[in-house]
Amino acid sequence: MNITGRLTRDAEVRTTSQQKQVVNFSVATNDTYRNKQGERIEQTTYFDCSYWITPNVAKILTKGTLVELSGRVTARAWTGSDGEAHAGLNFHTSQIKLHGGGKRAETVQATAQAENNTATAQGTEDDLPF
Repeated sequence: MNITGRLTRDAEVRTTSQQKQVVNFSVATNDTYRNKQGERIEQTTYFDCSYWITPNVAKILTKGTLVELSGRVTARAWTGSDGEAHAGLNFHTSQIKLHGGGKRAETVQATAQAENNTATAQGTEDDLPF
């Protein structure tokens, strides 16, 4: 399954009791539809996400970043300390594709542009790509 949304908070790295590291973050997805009365309804769904492959990705997963995730969804239910029933969706992420928009996106884009400009300035006289 794939979802596309924005991070609602910066990613955090946690270590399990088995000494494995997991990156936890939250993503909000938006959906819009019209009801029978023709009114436009906007619906936001929040996913708690986990990524087990490498903790290094946490550095670039910042609040507001637009991401496309591949993985699987699981549902969980629990009773809060107040006795109220709660439910949530977990997204076990296997692939992450960044689309930008977070706090650090401008820095990453500026760095990439500077590297590209350096490579272009060092081009050959005939500017052929081969």
